[in-house]
Amino acid sequence: MLRSFLSAWLVLILLLPLSLLSLGCGRGEAPPAASIAATESAVNPTSEDLPAVAEPVLVRADGPSTVTPAFPEIGRQRPDPEVILQTSQGAIRIRLLPDQAPLTVDNFLRNYVDRGFYDQTIVHFVDPDFIIAAGGFSPDLEAAVPSAYIANEAANGLKNLRGTVAMARDPEHIHSANSQFFINVVDNPSLDHQGEEPSEYGYCVFGEVVEGMDVVDRIAAVPVDDQVHFPSTPVEPVLIEAVRRAR
Repeated sequence: MLRSFLSAWLVLILLLPLSLLSLGCGRGEAPPAASIAATESAVNPTSEDLPAVAEPVLVRADGPSTVTPAFPEIGRQRPDPEVILQTSQGAIRIRLLPDQAPLTVDNFLRNYVDRGFYDQTIVHFVDPDFIIAAGGFSPDLEAAVPSAYIANEAANGLKNLRGTVAMARDPEHIHSANSQFFINVVDNPSLDHQGEEPSEYGYCVFGEVVEGMDVVDRIAAVPVDDQVHFPSTPVEPVLIEAVRRAR
């Protein structure tokens, strides 16, 4: 658990190079806005800084979901929205959980998926005993400009289990997630909500892989190398070709 905690701190604080750190939040505005990492002079975002987010955009389907949920306590009258991450290693189908993480799902779909933000970005961090992280960088490791910070919904009762999808954030600032996300390759209880301090607040789970976990494992097994400000980056870029709503 200690290794997982230290790895989480190291990985998620280095999701943006120090040379790219910046701040700037808008209320309900499209990009540009804030990076996930904060400078020493940054103020921890408050509710006044967070964007105004409307009700989650839910995609309805004609029939019931055929996927057996990993969280059976979540009962819905309509199927949860799903997206497909088409990567250079194969397709990953993700079921989103708007009942438990409405702001996060709305942010993921409306600010990023629907705008094609993730298209032609890469998986920039890989650890087969931890996570794979994506959602912020081009193949040249240039940072994409995300939308504003969102409130952290890590206290929603969902756990960072293998195959779940969660938002990355600055470990020192609870409400600092925007575009970057990760898929848990193993169970990571050290990333769960455990208290109200930034180091304890956890990382918000907002979805789960329902198809393509073999693709996640394949990505987790690719050769990696350390580059400047980017630890454990795939030697050959793992491209996210497109992310689209499946329903």
